[in-house]
Amino acid sequence: MTTQELITQIRKKQSFLVVGLDTDLDKIPKHLLEEEDPIFAFNKAIIDATHDLCVGYKPNIAFYEAYGIKGWKSLEKTIHYLNDNYPEQFTIADAKRGDIGNTSTRYAKAFFESLNFDSVTIAPYMGRDSVEPFLDFEDKHTIVLALTSNKGAFDFQTQLVDGTELYKKVLETSKTYKNSDRLMYVVGATKATYLTDIRAIIPEAFLLVPGVGAQGGSLSEVCTYGMTKDVGLLVNSSRGIIYKSQGEDFASAARGAAKDMQKAMQEILQAAF
Repeated sequence: MTTQELITQIRKKQSFLVVGLDTDLDKIPKHLLEEEDPIFAFNKAIIDATHDLCVGYKPNIAFYEAYGIKGWKSLEKTIHYLNDNYPEQFTIADAKRGDIGNTSTRYAKAFFESLNFDSVTIAPYMGRDSVEPFLDFEDKHTIVLALTSNKGAFDFQTQLVDGTELYKKVLETSKTYKNSDRLMYVVGATKATYLTDIRAIIPEAFLLVPGVGAQGGSLSEVCTYGMTKDVGLLVNSSRGIIYKSQGEDFASAARGAAKDMQKAMQEILQAAF
């Protein structure tokens, strides 16, 4: 998916919501455990119930790898279902990969070619040669961890290096990478006040913003400090949508939660544009 195609979907749906598919067998409705593939059955129901209210889905790969080959097969079925039935959806492999040269290339092939995700999250700690292999893939997007929403983010990301916070050095340096126009960045909603400085460095890049809802991030603050003329935001919600109910009404409850977020986004977009 190209960036322009993503922007078109945002404007059409009046939404920049991404639904996180952090599917945990300990949390899904118990009646689904009788299914041949409970993870896929849950994901399919959530997708069918929410696809018109969001512009993307983000499976967190750890929730699939934890179940071995069965979990990986569930992931494959989920991404194939999305690509076959809802190709307008922007798909994010939340894998947080990143390694040197050939290894990064193999990670990229796994998610961009074998699974055909539109994007993948990566950790930039190892630098240029761990990021650029992902950027070789046309119409695919590499989402670099910049400033995350967890408490431990302050251990490294905001520490000063030669008088500049480390996350700002990540942003500045990444702009020099080959095909840097294919970069997006993770910025946690709980760090919304940092967005002014972030936008000074990357004024137009799309930001993937977790942490709205269950983690306490504010949608209005994220939009106030982070929105661009092309919106430039993908706000992720996982637990606040997919686990709204653990009963047989889980899909309709998820739709209700997604609808509430979409309505709030629509109001913000109408006021801004």
